[in-house]
Amino acid sequence: MELRKVDRENWEQAIKLKVKSEQVKLVPSVAVSLAKVYIKPDGDEVNYLPFSIYVNGRMVGFIMHACVPETESMYWINGFLIDEQQQGKGYGKQALTEMISWIEKKFPHSKETRLTVNRENHLAISLYEKLGYVPTGEEYDGEIVYRRRRV
Repeated sequence: MELRKVDRENWEQAIKLKVKSEQVKLVPSVAVSLAKVYIKPDGDEVNYLPFSIYVNGRMVGFIMHACVPETESMYWINGFLIDEQQQGKGYGKQALTEMISWIEKKFPHSKETRLTVNRENHLAISLYEKLGYVPTGEEYDGEIVYRRRRV
């Protein structure tokens, strides 16, 4: 598995990624996530870094990291999805593990990663909890905030 930055070479392929019809209301589309890079809805101090997820040279998903680099706890994973044709193969767990590792290497002073999840997204909640994420008791934009402290 490899994470590659979304750029002018692969963005059109990335926006074609789709989740299953019953999951559409649970995660943002890749296009919406990519719009955040330009719009910066969470403020000018937030950096958005979108990645495509590749397995054996084939794009299978999307994941985005958002952070405020000068902090210890503002390292977020968002816009995470595996294409409907590629789900059920373990790519979600592998990609999330890879993203966590990338964040911890790139930002050694970070103490945790955070993410939000729709309370109806039971598959995602199960995955996140298996990887050590716990609810903070907070909500952001109607979703539950989870965090994973560095080990």
